[in-house]
Amino acid sequence: MALTQSADRIAHSPDDYQDFARTGPGTLAGRYMRRFWQPVAVAADLSPGHARPIRVMSEDFTLYRGEGGTPHVVAFRCAHRGTQLSTGWVEGDCIRCFYHGWKYDHTGQCVEMPAEAPSFPPKVNIKSYPTAEYLGLIFAYLGEGEPPPLPRYPDFERAGVRENSTYLRACNYFQNVENALDPVHTAFVHRASGTSFEGLVGVPRMAGEETLWGIEMRGTRPNGKVRVNQFGMPNVLHLALRFGGVWGDTLAWRVPIDDEQHRSFSVHFAPLTGEAAAQYRARRAAAPRSDDAAIAARGEAILRGEGRVQDIPEDDPDLINVQDYVAQVGQGRLVDRAQDRLGRSDVLVILLRRIWARELQALAEGRPLTVWSRPPGLVATSGA
Repeated sequence: MALTQSADRIAHSPDDYQDFARTGPGTLAGRYMRRFWQPVAVAADLSPGHARPIRVMSEDFTLYRGEGGTPHVVAFRCAHRGTQLSTGWVEGDCIRCFYHGWKYDHTGQCVEMPAEAPSFPPKVNIKSYPTAEYLGLIFAYLGEGEPPPLPRYPDFERAGVRENSTYLRACNYFQNVENALDPVHTAFVHRASGTSFEGLVGVPRMAGEETLWGIEMRGTRPNGKVRVNQFGMPNVLHLALRFGGVWGDTLAWRVPIDDEQHRSFSVHFAPLTGEAAAQYRARRAAAPRSDDAAIAARGEAILRGEGRVQDIPEDDPDLINVQDYVAQVGQGRLVDRAQDRLGRSDVLVILLRRIWARELQALAEGRPLTVWSRPPGLVATSGA
C-alpha cells in the first residue's frame, strides 16, 4: 500500500483504490470489508460449551458458543499474559483462560481473577464483536462502531431443505469473487461436470449492470438459454445450482482468512418438503464431498503436473470443487491484476473492479459510501 503520512490523516495513492485483495488491518479493502457482516463458521460445527480460534482478514479471534447455545466472538488472547483464549473453558456464557483462570463475559469484560483482588477484574476488558446466528451460519461484525442490521434473506427462510457448506481455498478471496462474475469459465472449467450444469453448454454472451445490491449478470448461451446470477457487494453470490438432482438457490460468501487463502460459506435451499425432501437428503448423503485437505491435495497434485482434471470421473462428488481449485489457485496465491489482459467476455469483472475502486476511493476521501440493499423478489435462474 502506498501511503503518505500527514499531521492529521493518511493519504492514499490512486493505486490503493485498485487493491481489492489485501484486507489486513488498516488496508482500504480491509476497512471496507469490515463494514459488512461476514460469516465466520458453520453453526453446526460449533457445539455448546466449545471454543475455537478463527482467523479473518489477517486477524485472529476467539469464537465460542455459550452453554446456553449463543455464539460469541471476542479477542484472540487473554489480557493477562497473552495466552490463546480458545484453549480455555466455556462456563455459562463466559470463557475462562486456560493459563491463570481469568474469566470474561461475552462483552469482553473480565468478571473473575481467581488469584487477584476483587477490585481488579472491573478494570480489565478485551474486545468483543457483535455476533449472530442465521441460516445455519455464524456471522460477526468486525468493524468499528455500531453494526448495520444483519441482512436477511426471506426467500431462504421458506419451508424447504436448507444445507450449509464451507471450504478452504489456498488463494486470495478476490479470485473467487471475480470467478462469480465470470460465467464464461463454466464452459471450460466445468465442461465435464455431469448433470450439475445441465443446459449450460457453450460459451455465453455476457451482459449485466449495477443494481441496488451489487451486479446482475446475464449469460446467454448459443442455444438461446439465459442464466441470471446475482452478486451482492462486497462478496456475496446468489445463483441457481443443481444438487441431488434438484435445482435450488445458493448464497455464497467468500471471506478472507489472510491475503493468500480464504474460506467460502454457503447456504443452499431446495424448495422441497415431505417425502420429496427425505429422498433429496438421502441422495445428498449418498454422495458426500471430501474434506478440505483431500480436495486441496487433489488440486495441488494436478497443479504440480501429477494428474489431470480430465481424468476425474464425472460422478465424483469432488469434481466441481477440484475444477475450481485448479482454476483459481492456478492463478497464484495472490495475483497481480495489472498483468491481466481483459476482453469483452470480462465485462462484468471490469464492472466489479470499477465499483470496488469507486467505493474504496470514497472511503479514503471520507465521502458517503453506497448503501447496498437486496430488494425483495431478487431471483437467480438456472438457464436450463
